Amino acid sequence: MSLHNKNIGIALTGSFCTFDKTFEEIEKLLREDANVYPILSFNAQKIDSRFGKAEDFRRRLVELTGHEPITTIEDAEPIGPKEMFDILAVIPCTGNTLAKMATGITDTPVLMAAKAHIRNNKPLVLSIATNDALGNNLKNIGTLLNQKNIYFVPFGQDSPTGKPKSMIAHTHLLTLTLESALEGKQLQPVVISPF
Repeated sequence: MSLHNKNIGIALTGSFCTFDKTFEEIEKLLREDANVYPILSFNAQKIDSRFGKAEDFRRRLVELTGHEPITTIEDAEPIGPKEMFDILAVIPCTGNTLAKMATGITDTPVLMAAKAHIRNNKPLVLSIATNDALGNNLKNIGTLLNQKNIYFVPFGQDSPTGKPKSMIAHTHLLTLTLESALEGKQLQPVVISPF
């Protein structure tokens, strides 16, 4: 399935070490002539880290997509009623966001965007980046894997010896995952060998 002219929400949460790869994927989507609309969690829009300044990331999103990011819960809520997106991807999706999503908490713009979007039975794609995927967050991954209209970018352990519970999505598979999810299919295999 082509992503040409598809309206794609891209929601960023605070796994700052994965932002470079996220921006690469946004550029790929734009080359596919997709319409990309950014959404930022509170942490993604405010925290400066060793990986870059929040304002620089926001500015880069605007330059790439031509759209100001959605940055408040109030501005994310109309995503559902207005059916703004064909598909929404949370990339990166932190363990914190996974846990809240699995338990129905909507206290950030990204979580509200996901809730508002999925109420229309449209696909939601999660690109995980969490240090406790094989720990406390394993149950949340399992819960979300079993929910209708939720799809995962295939993921694997990123440092089996250094961080044995950590898993991260193979972000280069985002486009294929989006295409597959738009057809109602989970890209397989979901779990891929370590990086």
